[in-house]
Amino acid sequence: MFLLGYDIGSSSVKASLVNAETGRCVASAFFPKTEAKITAVNPGWAEQDPESWWENAKLATQAIFAESGVSGIEVKAIGISYQMHGLVCVDKQRQVLRPAIIWCDSRAVPYGERAFETLGEERCLEHLLNSPGNFTASKLAWVKENEPALYERIDKIMLPGDYIAMRLGGEVCTTVSGLSEGMFWDFKEHRVADFLMDYYGFDPSLIAPIRPTFAEQGQVSAAAAAELGLKEGTPITYRAGDQPNNALSLNVFNPGEIASTAGTSGVVYGVNGEVNYDPQSRVNSFAHVNHAPGQTRLGVLLCINGTGILNSWIRRNVAPEGISYNEMNTLASKAPVGSAGISVLPFGNGAERMLCNKEIGCSIRGVDFNTHGKHHLVRAAQEGIVFSFKYGIDIMERMGIPVKKIHAGHANMFLSPIFRDTLAGVTGATIELYDTDGSVGAAKGAGIGAGIYKDNDEAFATLAKLDVIEPNVAQREAYADAYARWKHRLEKSMNQLTRE
Repeated sequence: MFLLGYDIGSSSVKASLVNAETGRCVASAFFPKTEAKITAVNPGWAEQDPESWWENAKLATQAIFAESGVSGIEVKAIGISYQMHGLVCVDKQRQVLRPAIIWCDSRAVPYGERAFETLGEERCLEHLLNSPGNFTASKLAWVKENEPALYERIDKIMLPGDYIAMRLGGEVCTTVSGLSEGMFWDFKEHRVADFLMDYYGFDPSLIAPIRPTFAEQGQVSAAAAAELGLKEGTPITYRAGDQPNNALSLNVFNPGEIASTAGTSGVVYGVNGEVNYDPQSRVNSFAHVNHAPGQTRLGVLLCINGTGILNSWIRRNVAPEGISYNEMNTLASKAPVGSAGISVLPFGNGAERMLCNKEIGCSIRGVDFNTHGKHHLVRAAQEGIVFSFKYGIDIMERMGIPVKKIHAGHANMFLSPIFRDTLAGVTGATIELYDTDGSVGAAKGAGIGAGIYKDNDEAFATLAKLDVIEPNVAQREAYADAYARWKHRLEKSMNQLTRE
């Protein structure tokens, strides 16, 4: 008996096959093998073709069946994790009307800001827990104003995971967690946010029927079964955005527990047991996977757009040609904590929610031509990413969420000793690394939704802890000084942008 999980990312689509009895992943594959294309027609835009997600999902599915020797008829349930905040528009024939506007596209910022001001900050925060900001609802408002003929043809709007579920089962539906990440859910009234829908002039019929996060959300159609090698009727029993799903993958379900990722973007995600929000809406609160009537479970999300994408840019444009990421880490280790005075502000991937939706760009400060080399720049980039985490963690702690222990997968930036040591050193938190990823988590989520596992503890009983990183007390002052310098330069840049 096997479980199939998909992780629909902006860089790739990954599929994993999990043995439900042992909890072990028997095969994983991702496509494309180079980073997926993101189209930017104008500065600040970011779009992808939803069909490419489906094609890559097919390739990954074929690869895991070939690798494992497992037949598709042995898959008992399917789970989906997906890049959050995207917008997919389909017509009545379920045809995609335009490329998906994805999470790091910042064109909708002015629409969300106007809604926040017009509807009232207090009203938005009390009901949505966030500003409408650059989320899915505001992206749809951009389409309505700038592509009115296309907008009139929209029958349903979807998040990326909703689209993949539709391709699998032919049914369009969504979840409360998904609606909350798009700013379509009213936490005070426990229903679709009618006041925001009315403000933007959206017809209620655009919202798909709501299903529980852990429940049957459709069955694999005959057409999808033929394309993927699955059994017709296989149930889809779980879906969640990538960050709630990452927390699930690390068995983070309860108030005070923290999960983190550092892929293309970077995230710290804490579970809150009370309805709360940041007054400036710099971090965001969404319904966690186990949020339900009578059980408040909110995921407080700190997101930094420019994380792994900065490290990748440094590798292509600064580091010696042909160098691997491991070799980059070795190179960076030759520089001291604080990179001899260099600070990198890692905000070159669109508007940053943590910075009140300002788009300040990436900048490198403090370079001395007579002192600094590539090793300083490589280290400063990783430190700049970590310091952006710390800046947001400070906000979360002021909301009453202590960050003392961080759960993370042994992947992406967490593979870097410099990244891990700097994060532990500057925050004072212990970091625990686990052998899991989003697609494995989605598979186990499917097992919970299908009733194969009685609860999350049974589903994640075999979760393996790989490493523990404790803060380096001897270097605490050096980390604190480097962060203070970085923060001063950030705030100076923010003030300069405000004056402009």
